[in-house]
Amino acid sequence: MMSKVILVTGAARSGKSEWAEDLAINSGKTVVYIATATQNPDDQEWLARIQKHQQRRPQDWITLSVPGELTAALAQSQPNTCLLVDSLGTWVANFLEEDDLVWENTVREFLEILPLVAAEVIFVAEETGWGVVPAYPMGRKFRDRLGALVRQLGTICEPVYLVTGGHVLNLSLLGVPLPTIKS
Repeated sequence: MMSKVILVTGAARSGKSEWAEDLAINSGKTVVYIATATQNPDDQEWLARIQKHQQRRPQDWITLSVPGELTAALAQSQPNTCLLVDSLGTWVANFLEEDDLVWENTVREFLEILPLVAAEVIFVAEETGWGVVPAYPMGRKFRDRLGALVRQLGTICEPVYLVTGGHVLNLSLLGVPLPTIKS
């Protein structure tokens, strides 16, 4: 039986991370925060965002910086822990320079490990497809890769939450899952 895997999705600044953090706190388990961002010392605004997230988290949470090897981090999880992965959008961005075959293999390995994960997992993911089609190829690649990943994950996660307009919606109760994506 697969461990509990939760997806929290929504737009930028919607409160996704705060909702996911609340879910992690209420899990009653040891929380391991998996940060997918890379830190660039030349980008002070990005560092301030990271610091804001860090200050909001309880001191007893374990933090792992995992910009690339997310599948390995999931595989190494322990029972009675809750992994909070924030965020899948940043993780996808870390692979934009990889060709499609490498990315497809990365996603396949990621999805295949989920049923074997010993911990409860909460994924935070951005919704990117609600705006205009990006005018540049890298933006379209990011939007398409993240959108496909969130859709695939959404069919196997329970529950799936959408955070928007200051509200949290449980899509697992309100919606009907689409059929599985055919490759």
